[in-house]
Amino acid sequence: MIETQNVEYKEKFNEKALETLCAFANTKGGTLYIGISDGGEVKGVNVDNEFIRNITEKITSKLGIYPEIHVEDREGKKIVKISVKPSPIPISFNGKYYERVGNTTREMSPGRLKEFFLKGTSWDRIINEEASFDEIDKETVKAFVRMAKQSGRLTFFSEDEDIEKIFEHLGLSVKGKLTNGALILFGKDPQKYFINATLRVVRLKSQVSAWSDVKQWKDFDSVWVSLKNPAIAGDKLITGNLFKQVYEGESAIKNFLNAKYEIYELQRKEVWDYPLPAIREALINALVHRDYFKSNVQTQIKIFDDHIWFYNIGKLPEGITVEDLKKPHPSVPRNPLIANIFYLAGLIEQVGSGTGRIIDSLKSQGLPEPEFKEEMDGFSVRFYKDIYTEENLRKMGLNERQIRAIMYLKIRGTITNKEYQELNLVSKPSATRDLQALVELGLLEQQGTTGKGTFYILVKNPLTAQRTHKGLTKDSKE
Repeated sequence: MIETQNVEYKEKFNEKALETLCAFANTKGGTLYIGISDGGEVKGVNVDNEFIRNITEKITSKLGIYPEIHVEDREGKKIVKISVKPSPIPISFNGKYYERVGNTTREMSPGRLKEFFLKGTSWDRIINEEASFDEIDKETVKAFVRMAKQSGRLTFFSEDEDIEKIFEHLGLSVKGKLTNGALILFGKDPQKYFINATLRVVRLKSQVSAWSDVKQWKDFDSVWVSLKNPAIAGDKLITGNLFKQVYEGESAIKNFLNAKYEIYELQRKEVWDYPLPAIREALINALVHRDYFKSNVQTQIKIFDDHIWFYNIGKLPEGITVEDLKKPHPSVPRNPLIANIFYLAGLIEQVGSGTGRIIDSLKSQGLPEPEFKEEMDGFSVRFYKDIYTEENLRKMGLNERQIRAIMYLKIRGTITNKEYQELNLVSKPSATRDLQALVELGLLEQQGTTGKGTFYILVKNPLTAQRTHKGLTKDSKE
């Protein structure tokens, strides 16, 4: 018998037992056995009606909860089984709050305690006692009303409607008091109250001045190092309300990206590195779903040479996994007021469908599926220009030599068998096997005349190459 998150043993009923029951109630519930040692040895206790009555009175008076108590026989001895359910409200013992972490009972830290008390309370619905309607930007409210009327989702207000009436109707104020949601959505200077509720867009660029500088394989190592350590080429900090952050954020991202023009059905079409609908969706999701309780982190977007990274503090809601995002899934908005205003304005569609639209948008432009990830106590989305990233290539099972060659190809554009040998210090037969495996995977295309005139190029965004690499011989893996 071992102790777990929801099972613990005590030889006697004492204050430590009450701490454990408090922790069970504040976590996921659990069962405490009295009469069993920490190591699982059955010791037994002397049980009578008075003993059970005393336990019950102490639990109800000290913790304010009502457990289930049963007496059981174990190895010919009496033990007491005390079960408690998770409490909908915080439970304290002697003025302290406890929780279960693994198989231990711990007092909650101040930060965890704050989070625990606010559990079930959305940040955007909290009343800000200090703020007044003078701090609301009227032009942003008018722009919202126009957008909401155009979307057909809020048609009975005019642009000149009384702001207090609009806010009361939408739940942005309560009895004349503004909510956090009202300030972050429509405030003139919301950073007065929420200093890090800002958006930062950074352009990180490789330190290689020109790919043409890499004229031969021996230059490659220093270039690859610089690719992994890009320098900041642009940095934009965007403040103001969320509507401003959306519009200025999208503009900043576009300033750091490239656009080209293609002729489609006799019309010139602007094509960006990544489709703008996907960028807009990821940007808005990062602003709408971030955890504004955590005030020390900005919403961040970093643009690299080969990918773009969107990050917001705050993990996925409980019960939603990264895999769920790739299919229709329920939405549990962290900030329901903010999400509703953006929905009414037509900036987001049906809740729970945004990630699907991102995937479809990237796919329509022939780009790889985005990467969704929980990291650094938050959530991130990555868009890639192609599948040729180190991480993705390793997932395919490519060896280090092949990965190195593909990185070289991304810089130089072509590679020969001889260059492959020199780049990786391998024999011609090994180089041939490695290159042929990459061709069979659909990652490389062989061109030129047979013999010394043969060279290889990357296949642009191959759709068939996203499978496990099985074509290597034992020699080619060495």
